[in-house]
Amino acid sequence: MNRINKVFQKDGTIMSIYFTAGFPAKNDTLSIIKELDSAGVEMIEIGLPFSDPLADGPTIQNSSTIALKNGMNTIILFEQLKNLRKMTDVPVVIMGYFNPILQFGIEKFCESCKEVGIDGLIIPDLPVDIYNDKYQKIFKSYGLLNMFLITPQTSEKRIKYIDGISEGFIYMVSSYNVTGAIKSFDSFQKKYFKRINEMNLNSPLLVGFGISNKNTFIDAGKYSRGAIIGSAYINWISKNGIYKTSEFIKSLRD
Repeated sequence: MNRINKVFQKDGTIMSIYFTAGFPAKNDTLSIIKELDSAGVEMIEIGLPFSDPLADGPTIQNSSTIALKNGMNTIILFEQLKNLRKMTDVPVVIMGYFNPILQFGIEKFCESCKEVGIDGLIIPDLPVDIYNDKYQKIFKSYGLLNMFLITPQTSEKRIKYIDGISEGFIYMVSSYNVTGAIKSFDSFQKKYFKRINEMNLNSPLLVGFGISNKNTFIDAGKYSRGAIIGSAYINWISKNGIYKTSEFIKSLRD
């Protein structure tokens, strides 16, 4: 069974932490993973830096720009991840845009993911129907789950279609905006969470975009299995360094 599916069989609120590969420094990837593993997160999401990250807000865009200037690329990331499974059993997902994956070669990318122990992918600009028609068999052959995003604007019909194809979790985007930390969810967002939760989908949900503190993390857990946290963590390590990761995780849970 895929590690992602195993995590969702456990009780408790799931915390998935996103960071950009190559940020703050090019060779920080394994150090950050080690810190997140030690801090007890349930899932790790590695962002593959891209020059035009359309779904990302200024914090993640900036980290991606710095990572690219540091020389990070897909080949280097897979080289860094060779010893991934010697240091953690936590599910690890790569979040990347389709163009770099296509340039690398889709099957080659999937094969490389399997070799280093990646469990799944999030590709925001790969439409679910194109994935289903052209790429699903390739992903499955390498044991990779592909997670899809829904927003408040996603129709119920589309959500059910995504649910029927999904084998991991559905990424429930908290708003139609780009990524970025907020202090609390408004009534519109909570109504949206409740509406999706009451659809009784087969796939578990994780809330992303805007999770930045204990309050938003707890609220996300009321309407889903947990949350994906990115901008807030990147802001934290920018100010405090990667070796105070455990303090950040505790601030959300304690």
